[in-house]
Amino acid sequence: MNNPELEICVFSVASAVSAQKAGADRVELCSGFAEGGLTPSAGAIRMVRKLLDIECYVMIRPRGGDFCYSDTEFEQMHNDIEYAKSCGVDGVVLGALQPNGHINIIRTRELVQHAAPLKVTFHRAFDHAVDPFRALDDIVVCGCCRILTSGQKATATEGIETIGKLASYAAGRIDIMAGSGVSPENARRFIEAGVQALHFSAKKIKSGRMIYRNPAVPLMQAGAMSDYDLVIADEEKIRKMMEVIRKAANN
Repeated sequence: MNNPELEICVFSVASAVSAQKAGADRVELCSGFAEGGLTPSAGAIRMVRKLLDIECYVMIRPRGGDFCYSDTEFEQMHNDIEYAKSCGVDGVVLGALQPNGHINIIRTRELVQHAAPLKVTFHRAFDHAVDPFRALDDIVVCGCCRILTSGQKATATEGIETIGKLASYAAGRIDIMAGSGVSPENARRFIEAGVQALHFSAKKIKSGRMIYRNPAVPLMQAGAMSDYDLVIADEEKIRKMMEVIRKAANN
């Protein structure tokens, strides 16, 4: 059985350090937890690269919402890629679609070429593409090395059949990484489906340090999470995931 890499999606410098301590192969550094992941701050990128020896990929996503970007937003993505490169990261994570639901090949290839020699993961914009198999072919043409997918379902568990078909269809042309709801309890199913990587947030909610709290001034969008909670990576969850991967590889 193959031995997939473990990528941890992190939203802070501290969580990136925790991911390394727990044995992860790579981190995907983001901001904007409530929006599903946005480009992190300049300071976070530089600090994570300084503190980590494992691979660091940086999310390049200028805003929440859909993946059909304006010319100005594409220019912003170019600038963010340039900064990430200057920090010595190993790769970037991005994706762009056309209004009709197909991959925006011209723009994506342009961004991949601009990122070179960094590696590029195409993120879950893939799961919003109208045809996943055509999308995979188009992303290969663009020069990406990896696709993050939940099999075009809300969770990877729901989309596992499609994930397995994608891994088979890719036939070594590009790596398939399962993400969204992946856990130590279900990881073996994805490994058996043939993925090359697992994407895991190892999420834990930790209460912040504020003692005085003013409920009359909400900052977070209603229902997203508490203003006083922090999203952190749980080292114990990551260690459990690494144990599952090692056991699967030895069988």
